[in-house]
Amino acid sequence: MNEIVQEKVINGHKNGMQMMLLIIGAYAVAVALLVVTAIGLDGAEVLIAGATSEGFNLFLFILSCVYVAIGWYPLLGLKVLKPGEALVLTLFGKYIGTLKEDGFYYVNPFCSAFNPAADTKLGQSGDIADNKRIAGITINSGDMQMTGTGFSKKISLKVMTLSNSRQKVNDFLGNPVEIAVAVMWKVTDTAKAVFSVDNYKEYLSLQSDTAVRNVVKLYPYDVTENVDTTGDGQSDDGSLRGSTEVVAQRIKDEIQAKVADAGIEIVDARITYLAYAPEIAAAMLQRQQAAAVVDARKLIVDGAVGMVELALERLNEKELVELDEERKAAMVSNLLVVLCGNHDAQPVVNSGSLY
Repeated sequence: MNEIVQEKVINGHKNGMQMMLLIIGAYAVAVALLVVTAIGLDGAEVLIAGATSEGFNLFLFILSCVYVAIGWYPLLGLKVLKPGEALVLTLFGKYIGTLKEDGFYYVNPFCSAFNPAADTKLGQSGDIADNKRIAGITINSGDMQMTGTGFSKKISLKVMTLSNSRQKVNDFLGNPVEIAVAVMWKVTDTAKAVFSVDNYKEYLSLQSDTAVRNVVKLYPYDVTENVDTTGDGQSDDGSLRGSTEVVAQRIKDEIQAKVADAGIEIVDARITYLAYAPEIAAAMLQRQQAAAVVDARKLIVDGAVGMVELALERLNEKELVELDEERKAAMVSNLLVVLCGNHDAQPVVNSGSLY
């Protein structure tokens, strides 16, 4: 990056109201003097500072005309800031400081506000207003980026939420997944934001997309055996679906490392959407359903075996019937069929001998 400009906060210039009244008063005096001198030049006898000279009247007339023509220019030095706003000021291309506190300021009228990202709209909170009109220009909130000279050059210091569009990324196993992340951020150093990068909003958006891709490819969508997601050489249970907090924290840390030199602080990051890509979603759903069926069957079998074991133990304790190994096997088989079957059993009553 280029040489980093240090932020300088301008203090002690909250005299906008006094200067506005002074400028308006001087302008009113100039208008009145213009009228008086014009009457004097027209032949009327007017006493001005003890002189009635026509030449002096002409001088005052010209001076009044000039001031009336350009006397409004000092009003450009009036700056109003609301809470959570900042204004970066430059004088003939040189950075002179930043207004950060809310108030009514007066600065050098030759100063100009600088914000290269003023006309960049990312579709995020606080960045777009429906049909907002500035200096006669109507802005439609559906436009992602516009150019023009009617945009406010103020920089918002509030926490804003960037929600880029969904991305299709391959996970650790190569399966395509769709993911969307909401990034909460704010500008902490206005000088770095406007001078260190060309456009800090586009820079943040690009780094967010890159960080999401870099982190997502380290995790499988679901828990998978023999996968190391932490980099410690040991397999773990990390996954996109089961470790959303950990994944979001890693995305936040990676974005912060990239945008620190741009004067931006990442407050938080959250995954707002996560799903398999449509082309494999059906197959993965069948896989999940099959896994769920297998797990359910295992639970049913474990329970059935326990019940059969308990039944045999109770029969032995009560000594209700003596069963040899062959009959025990038949009993176990029948009980397992009844307990593990999907449908209710249809018993067959044997009215004859067991043998």
